[in-house]
Amino acid sequence: MPVPARKPEVMSPAGYWPQLRAAVEAGADAVYFGLTHFSARAKVGFTLDELPEVTRTLRTRGVRGYLAFNTLVFEHELGEAARTIAAAAEAGVDALIIQDPAIMRLAHEIAPQLELHASTQMSISDASGVRFAQDLGASRVTLARELSVAEIRAIYEQTGCDLEVFVHGALCVAYSGQCYSSEAWGGRSANRGQCAQACRLPYELIVDGEVEPLADARYLLSPGDLYALHQVPELAAAGVGALKIEGRYKDAEYVALATRAYRDAVDAVLAGEELAISEELDLELEQVYSRGLGPWFISGTNHQTAVNGRAPRHRGVLMGRVVAVEDATVRMEPSDAHQVSPLKPGAGIVFDAASWRSPEEAEEGGRVYQLEQDRQGTLTLAFANGAVRFDRIRPGDLVWRSDDPELLQKTRKYTEATAPVARRPVSVSVVARTGEPLFTEWKAGGARIRVVSEAVLESSRNRALNLDVLCEQFGRMGGSPYFLGEVELEATGDPFVPSSLLNQIRREAVGKLQALEAAPPAIAVEDPLRALASLEASFSAVDSPPCDDRAYLHLLVRTPEQLDAALQLAPASITLDYLDLYGLRPSVERAGKTGIEVRVASPRIFKPGEARIMNFLVSLGCPILVRSSGLLQALQEMDHPALIGDFSLNTANSPAAHLYLQMGIQRLTPGHDLNAAQVADLARRAGGARIEAIAYQHLPVFHTEHCVFCRFLSTGTSYKDCGRPCESHLVQLRDPAGRQHPVMADVGCRNTVFGAEAQEASQHLEAWRSAGIRHFRLEFAHETGPQVAEITGLFQEALRGDMAYSVLGQKLKQAAPGGTTQGSLFVANNYQEIPVLN
Repeated sequence: MPVPARKPEVMSPAGYWPQLRAAVEAGADAVYFGLTHFSARAKVGFTLDELPEVTRTLRTRGVRGYLAFNTLVFEHELGEAARTIAAAAEAGVDALIIQDPAIMRLAHEIAPQLELHASTQMSISDASGVRFAQDLGASRVTLARELSVAEIRAIYEQTGCDLEVFVHGALCVAYSGQCYSSEAWGGRSANRGQCAQACRLPYELIVDGEVEPLADARYLLSPGDLYALHQVPELAAAGVGALKIEGRYKDAEYVALATRAYRDAVDAVLAGEELAISEELDLELEQVYSRGLGPWFISGTNHQTAVNGRAPRHRGVLMGRVVAVEDATVRMEPSDAHQVSPLKPGAGIVFDAASWRSPEEAEEGGRVYQLEQDRQGTLTLAFANGAVRFDRIRPGDLVWRSDDPELLQKTRKYTEATAPVARRPVSVSVVARTGEPLFTEWKAGGARIRVVSEAVLESSRNRALNLDVLCEQFGRMGGSPYFLGEVELEATGDPFVPSSLLNQIRREAVGKLQALEAAPPAIAVEDPLRALASLEASFSAVDSPPCDDRAYLHLLVRTPEQLDAALQLAPASITLDYLDLYGLRPSVERAGKTGIEVRVASPRIFKPGEARIMNFLVSLGCPILVRSSGLLQALQEMDHPALIGDFSLNTANSPAAHLYLQMGIQRLTPGHDLNAAQVADLARRAGGARIEAIAYQHLPVFHTEHCVFCRFLSTGTSYKDCGRPCESHLVQLRDPAGRQHPVMADVGCRNTVFGAEAQEASQHLEAWRSAGIRHFRLEFAHETGPQVAEITGLFQEALRGDMAYSVLGQKLKQAAPGGTTQGSLFVANNYQEIPVLN
């Protein structure tokens, strides 16, 4: 067995009280939960008034409580965020899990002693990203879910940081914090807890203009669920400090089963034992909720496995395949799983007809009423009258058990516990001397109390106090959350202690321990609004460069054809965002000869072992469009000049903007969660000359480690054997509405799915210019050279004042492939501008 580098914490989700209690009884070391606001799971959570009871409940059971404060915070919410942080600290949460860098800094100002954890929403995937979070005050970092054990180990070895890793539950196809599909298509920001799960929709694959047949794979962006129970020893040996179970939207039964499984695995690892994971346990975890379980990226890159594409929702356990459909019954050939966990009457099943039925149609299914098995092993299933439409079932359909009442019965010991199930050891030290009071000291976790008898002890005539007597009386912990652990006895003079006294002392000790553990920790909390004002004042030294009234146009291109067109347009700069690093240097040199400023775009994600990409970008000697906090940290450490901060830094408020500017960013692109009015607000606060706003682009809705090219256009597992179809094919994903979204790969072979419609800002350019914005960027995806020229020419004409902005919008709608939209820039009629206070 690998030797654990540290004791990993089992960390469980709680959407509300039932899940929280299930996690505690099943043995969680820590529980994470959210409020009804400032949480990446907006549909669930506790109110601020409930928070003291939540933390008290957890403390009395020796379980740590982490508040997920993991959304971006808008300017008008900063005051409320500050007050919420202060209230959370006073309520006794053990840590805050934070996405917004400004909130990380603010929380440290308000409660310097409070533990801060960097959320996976910060998109941290390398050691530099960890150092960035540590510099903000984070003591723990939740890494991106796309890292392997070897990469996690490398990060731990380079930083020594307390690392948290997701090990179980739903896997987003996009990097957390880097998905803008909900924002672009529905005005619901995933970075604000409102994910609409566009990744779970069916898509068609369009290759070079033609539909690529994919048989039953329709859900091209819907990965299976994460399951790393078998990898717990490796993760512990790699230095992981917390094993995190996803699922604040899941029910208590899911939380209980998953928590218990990882509790047992960690205990086995710490005891130096081999993991004993039965096939039955694997099936139970698959049954309670799964879209298909696997370790996926934790075990390394294999693009053929993570996305099956057959279905986007809970499947349960595959029980077999239909062989015949009769008038009122279905005959099926059972799978191997039936031998381990037999299908029984009462179970809920669903018939999977993905091979022949449209993904838009509802699936057929119901509860098994009667079941018979013949000598050949074939099962015949009967259902209640009218429960199933047999004309919608065909031979070959897969049969999934989606619900198992017997399994739910098994979880009730955790979900309906009337007395503590998970108990903690209490160690007791006893000093018993004749002629002196009985002295006892009790320890549970970090709590320590003393109980001393009022009366002195007399000498025993026939039964002196011994360990057996102590263990018998002190071991009666009843309905408390403790059990008796180690007992030490120092006895002098054959003291006699009556059982009644021992029972009295035990009761008093248990009461004192629980009271001590229930008390919130003493923590200094500053006035939240004063702390916010102090934070904002600390950024006042950031100067805004002088600017004239001219508008500067910057172009971002992704193909040599687009570059050819851009060079003829004489923009203020051209940014190269190429798939192939080898094509960058000649393009940089060529463009540099024209006198146009040339910039290069970095990838959004860097992993351990990819420093060569950063080093190559630096070697080009030109400004870098920085897309990750880790790269920004590394470049700051290298003192590399001329940095432009891109949208993927998710700048949502002025303190975050000033933070990045202090780190050496010259100009900053606001995050895509801001609408056009909020972009203008940010410019007024951070300085319009410091903002580079994107006025035209295909919004990068998904950024994913999963490679569509490798999965569906090759038989390879990674860039090493895929044949690189990304270099020879034009790929789009067509959604149910008929829109075709371009897909492109970056230098790290990660895919970006771009919105079909171009998002353009013609309606907002006047307001942006009034706010002081002078730098505007146009970004091109699949546009041809002539389209680049036409679209750029239209903007140049409008920004010179030779064309009305309303006319610009009309012409862009005709010029842009796929049409145009306001997308995330849309401003609702009820939006209220936030005044800038001097």
